[in-house]
Order: sequence, then C-alpha cells, then structure tokens
Amino acid sequence: MGISWEGNAFDPECPTRVILDRIGDKWTVLIIDVLENGPLRFNEIRLAIGGITPKVLTSTLRSLAADGLITREAYAEVPPRVEYRLTDLGRSLREPVATLRRWAELNAAAITDNREREESAAGR
Repeated sequence: MGISWEGNAFDPECPTRVILDRIGDKWTVLIIDVLENGPLRFNEIRLAIGGITPKVLTSTLRSLAADGLITREAYAEVPPRVEYRLTDLGRSLREPVATLRRWAELNAAAITDNREREESAAGR
C-alpha cells in the first residue's frame, strides 16, 4: 500500500477533485444507497434505481469497482451470476450518501419552487 496522506479539495492538482466528482455523481449516490442492504445483481440494481441505462450502469459499476468502493463477484453457474457489493470503503460512504439523498428528497419541492420562480422572473 502507498503512503498515507490527506488531500486538499481546493488544490486544482489534487486527486480529491476526481473523487468528489465520482461520489457526487447521482448514479454513484443511488448505487451506494441501493447496495446498503447487501449484494445485488445488475438487473436488481437497475430496477431499484430506475431511469439508468444499462450502458451508464455498467460504466458506473466499473468505475466504482476500480475505485475500490464495490466488488464484482462472478459465480461459475449456469446461467452465470454476478453480484455487486460494497467494500469496507464503500460502506464508509453509506451514511454521508444517505444523508445527501434524504436532504435532496426533503428539499426538492422548495428548490423546484425557487427554480420556477426564478424562471418566471427572468421571463423564460
């Protein structure tokens, strides 16, 4: 393993920004949240989230696995079975992600109202 160090998100050269981009992505938030209760298969994740295309889900799952937030386990069965689960690192994101999702759910109406009011004021 490498040397332990702490990032600085305000430094444009720091990899922290790439990480924030990944965990700030709506699909990442929803995937982490949906995997909170245990491993799921690809279609179970897709159906639980709704609105995500298979291509985007595949890409996001690969990125999360490369980042060490989830694991992909293929079982030698017929038909083949693949499950995705959170790693310890991914589980450490559960609380912040759930908090962020819940905040968005609780404030969606106020934000939508503000946007509509702003658009009306701008004559759009």
